[in-house]
Amino acid sequence: MNEVKGSAGLPGTLTFRLGTLGSAVGDRFAERIERHGLKPKHVGLLTALGQGAFASQQDLAGRLGVAPSLVVSLADHLESLDAVRRVRDPRDRRRQVLTLTDRGHELLATCTTEARALDAELTAHLGEPERQALFTTLGGLAARAGLPTD
Repeated sequence: MNEVKGSAGLPGTLTFRLGTLGSAVGDRFAERIERHGLKPKHVGLLTALGQGAFASQQDLAGRLGVAPSLVVSLADHLESLDAVRRVRDPRDRRRQVLTLTDRGHELLATCTTEARALDAELTAHLGEPERQALFTTLGGLAARAGLPTD
């Protein structure tokens, strides 16, 4: 099935609907986290760091699929918020690794709370079975695309 039932043209494609919805939801999430001095890319870096103890800036760039210079810029900002700390890699003193500070863990928890509140608003009209089905389906699509799912 390449088309949403009952719809024609570009708006009838899943790609269009997910893309436009994703953009709108991303904008709403960005508004919520802005008051914490964060943008979605900062949250992406915090999330990646939250999944492991040590990560070099180079490793993070590869994991996130972005230029190393962007990771440096994001890390600079997060360091100014006392959310991350740069330390020498204990296994290779030539490399710096980023770790989350207590403040970084707090910001990550705050962003999770903001996202869950937005989830609740977006799905308020759905019953619990529909909400679970949507979550499961989107999780499957994300996993197939190589995106984080937990």
